Amino acid sequence: MNRTCPVCNLRFEREPGYFLGALYISYPISILILGGIVLLLYWLWPDMRLEWNVLIAALVYIPLMPAVFRYSRVIWIYFDRWASPSDPLEPPGDLDSRATER
Repeated sequence: MNRTCPVCNLRFEREPGYFLGALYISYPISILILGGIVLLLYWLWPDMRLEWNVLIAALVYIPLMPAVFRYSRVIWIYFDRWASPSDPLEPPGDLDSRATER
């Protein structure tokens, strides 16, 4: 992942562990996708055991994981910019050197 946006110079990771909040976004997205796949499989094959539906849904979900990972980070950045805006033109620098300056 880039440190800054090539267009607006926004620094993506404001602090170490910044994207930990994206986990709270990726979890419901994953549950919706997996639940939708399980329900679709149940609708198509109602006699199939639930364990097989869950296993097939997990296998179908594996290729979707990078997209969920990326979009949860994008949604987290949008939420963070809305909740705690900062100057987007703040100069990109080494995060460790900024911590020692404070």
